[in-house]
Amino acid sequence: MIRNTYSRLLFAVVLAATTLVSCHYEKPLNADNKIDALLRIIEKKYVDTVDIADLIEQTLPKVLAELDPHSVYIPAKDVEETNQELKGSFSGIGIQFMIQSDTIYVSNVIPGGPSEKVGLMAGDRIVTIDDSLYVGKVVNNSGAMKRLKGPKGSEVRLGIKRHGEPELLTFTIVRGNIPVKSVDASYLIDDSWCYIKINKFGETTYPEMLISLAQGLQQGAEGVIIDLRGNTGGYMGAAIQMVNEFLPKGEMIVYTEGENSPRYEERANGGGSCQKLPIVVLTDETSASASEIFAGAIQDNDRGTIIGRRTFGKGLVQQPIEFADGSAIRLTIARYYTPSGRCIQKPYTNGKGEEYELDLLNRYEHGEFFTQDSIKQDESTAYRTKNGRTVYGGGGIMPDIFVPQDTTGYTSYYAAVAKRRLFTQFPFEYTDQHRQQLSAYTTMEELHAYLRGVDLLEEFVQYASSKGIKRRNNLISQSRDVMEEILYGNVIYNMLGMEEYVKYLNLTDPVVLKAVEVLQRGESQPQAPQ
Repeated sequence: MIRNTYSRLLFAVVLAATTLVSCHYEKPLNADNKIDALLRIIEKKYVDTVDIADLIEQTLPKVLAELDPHSVYIPAKDVEETNQELKGSFSGIGIQFMIQSDTIYVSNVIPGGPSEKVGLMAGDRIVTIDDSLYVGKVVNNSGAMKRLKGPKGSEVRLGIKRHGEPELLTFTIVRGNIPVKSVDASYLIDDSWCYIKINKFGETTYPEMLISLAQGLQQGAEGVIIDLRGNTGGYMGAAIQMVNEFLPKGEMIVYTEGENSPRYEERANGGGSCQKLPIVVLTDETSASASEIFAGAIQDNDRGTIIGRRTFGKGLVQQPIEFADGSAIRLTIARYYTPSGRCIQKPYTNGKGEEYELDLLNRYEHGEFFTQDSIKQDESTAYRTKNGRTVYGGGGIMPDIFVPQDTTGYTSYYAAVAKRRLFTQFPFEYTDQHRQQLSAYTTMEELHAYLRGVDLLEEFVQYASSKGIKRRNNLISQSRDVMEEILYGNVIYNMLGMEEYVKYLNLTDPVVLKAVEVLQRGESQPQAPQ
C-alpha cells in the first residue's frame, strides 16, 4: 500500500513538472522545419551552454547515415583532402613516405618535384619539420600529410637524417604542384598486348589512358588489357569518356534514373579510337562504381571479356553539394544502369551502414573469392547482353571468366609475419641498408635476377625471429614461393617504383595470365549462346 502510494505520488510530481514546462509555450512549434526550430530552442532555452555549430557537425553525419550507405557528410577541414584524390594534382613537396619506428622515411622522391630539385633522396628520415622535432609517438600519417602539404609557393624546412651522414641535413623546400597519376603501369606484355592498370577515375584518367593506348599501339599492340582491380571508382564522366573509345556509335554506355532525376542516357559518339581493338577487363571485389560502369558497358555490349572476380556492387550516383562554410555532402541522387538495364547495386537497408560494410568480409567467409559455385545469382534480376548472353543485376558484375584468389602457400607462419607487417618492414630496412648496391640495377628484370641470387628469405626469417616469430622450417618451406614473391616485389617497389613492381607481379598473376591466354586465342569478344 505504501509502495503504491509512493508510486502515484512520484508520477504526479513528474507530471506536474512536465505540465509546468509545457505550459510555458503558448502555441505549437512550426512542424515544417523541426530541425531549425529545435536548434533555436536549444540555443535559447537549454540549461547549459551549447556549441550549436558543433552540434550540427555531429548531427549531419547521423542524418545522412539514415539514408543509403554512400550519402555522406564531409567537414570543411576534410573537403580539400577528399577532393584531391580525384584531382590531377595537389600542392606539396613531392615525396612518398612511410612511417616506421615512429619516424617518417622517404620511400620515393617524385621525379621533377620540389624535393628532388633540392636533393632529397629515398631513404632519408625526416626528423624535424619547420625546426620542430617530429619523431616518436606523435607521428602519424594524417599529421605528417598536414605538415608536408601546403599552398603552392609556401616553404617548409626539413631536418634530414641520411645514412652515412654524421650531421643532420637541412633542406628548405618550396611547395609546388605534384601530379596525381591514375595509371599505375602501362607497358606491352609479350610485345603484343598493351596492359594498363588504372587506380581511379579522376580528372586526368582519360587523357592518361589515351596516352598509354597511343604508346602501346605505336609499339605494335594487338589488344589491350584494362586492369581495374582495386579501383574503387571516381568520376562517372571519366568512365564514360574512356569506354566511349571502345564502342561503336550509338551503343549504350550507361543510363541514370532517380525519384527526382529523370532518365538520362549516355551513348557512344562513334569517335572512339579503339572500336575494333580486342579488349579484356580485369576486376575484383574492390572494383567499384565507375569501374563497374566501364566493365558493365564492355560486358553488356559484348565488346570484350571480363576476367577476375565479382565486383563490389555500387550502383548509386552521388552529387557533391557544398555549404557556405566549406563543408559538403555527397548525396545519392540516382541509380545507374548498365546497357542491358541492370542495376548492380548490392542490397542495403537504410540506416544499416555497419552491415553493408561487412559485405566483403561475408563474401570472403562464404568462400566467394575461392570458388565460383559459392555465388548464387538472383534469377529475378536476369538480363540479356547485346548477343543474348545472360547477365545478372542486384550485386556487382560477375566476370565472364572467374579466376579464384590464389591461396597457395598460405600457412600459419605466413599469417603470423603478415599480421606483424613484417613483409613491409623488412624489405624497407633491407633496401635502406643496401640502397647503393641495389641502385646499380635499373630494370625489374635486372633487380629480380640479383635478388634471386641473394638468400633474402633466410635473412627475412632471421629478422622475423628477432621480432618474436618462431622459426617453423616446414611451414616456411610450404610458403617459400609466395613469401619470396612478396619480398622481391617490395624491394623492387622501393627501388624502382610502381610500374616495375606491377610488371614483376604480373609475371605470375593468374588473372593477367588468363587475359593473355584469351587474347592469344582471339577469344576476347564473347559470342552469342548456341
